[in-house]
Amino acid sequence: MATLKDARRVVVKIGSSLLVGSEGLHRDWIAALAEDVAALKARGADVILVSSGSIALGRRGLSLADGPLPLEQSQAAAAVGQIRLARAWEEALGPHGLTTAQVLLTLEDSEDRRRYLNSRATLEQLLAFGTVPVVNENDTIATDEIRYGDNDRLAAQIAATVGADLAVLLSDVDGLYTANPRTDPGAEHIAEITAITPEIEAMAGDAGTGLAKGGMKTKLIAARTAMRAGATMVIAEGTGLNPLRALEAGALATWFRPDTDPARARSTWIAAMKPRGEVMVDAGAAGALMRGSSLLPAGVTRVTGGFGRGDPVAILGPRGERLGTGLTRYTATEAEAIRGRKTTEIESVLGYPARSVLIHRDDMAI
Repeated sequence: MATLKDARRVVVKIGSSLLVGSEGLHRDWIAALAEDVAALKARGADVILVSSGSIALGRRGLSLADGPLPLEQSQAAAAVGQIRLARAWEEALGPHGLTTAQVLLTLEDSEDRRRYLNSRATLEQLLAFGTVPVVNENDTIATDEIRYGDNDRLAAQIAATVGADLAVLLSDVDGLYTANPRTDPGAEHIAEITAITPEIEAMAGDAGTGLAKGGMKTKLIAARTAMRAGATMVIAEGTGLNPLRALEAGALATWFRPDTDPARARSTWIAAMKPRGEVMVDAGAAGALMRGSSLLPAGVTRVTGGFGRGDPVAILGPRGERLGTGLTRYTATEAEAIRGRKTTEIESVLGYPARSVLIHRDDMAI
């Protein structure tokens, strides 16, 4: 199972209380975490930051009082704070030669398959470029109906989306206890969890602060999402400088260990979907798929069904044999128009720029 030392792709969630205080940004802390991120990048790991703090920063910029805000004021504060938050990360990571990218998401971006695939493709491309994406919920437009509600769950969903093998939740607590350690001196720390049972859920008390929305219950929800996707998740103390370095050195934390890996979990998820249509491929494409390649339009010989972008489709070999299932990046109409075509022809056929592959290798179960 993944540890920080051997993780190839890491999602790090940072809570508001770690980033922002009564005087504004904790710049020394941010600079120290940037050192940790640079160390991970230097040894070849992909890193995505899920950073809270936009509303907390924005309300100070707008001189809004502490306490609950009406929705409109909360959204305005997010708009003011988000640009400050992005600039802070850019200034912290830039001296290490790292390029920062900003990605703002809502719950709909993971619930709608088309938008989910678009988000996944964008994040994958940003990681391929070597950037450090900084992800946050788009609080400027999100309402209760279309929001995650806290960045613990957003971080777990991002880990699932990009196939991360480790999600780190940095908080003001060092893990899960049998009871709330702030009120019960007899509470015992739990170092490792392999299944979230009702007994484990009963141990979760409110670990939130004045700035943070999440508590231990939301962290367990996040852990369930991460583990289902094959990602290890860890709840770690983040208040000190260089918290990732401390975690790597063996700092007290609670590790949630899945019973599968990200690739196998994703393949199982896709394979269980009911296809909305079929694409038949030629012998050359079938062989390439079996070797782990993506499906290009040039290898498609027939398209059936009425599927949309992001829908699951059955992939058939040249004799009609079932090769697997994949999530298509084109509608049935588009797929029919470009089947048998070279990648360089797609834009001229459709009349607009589009993806180079019909089904990406990460979006199929063969």
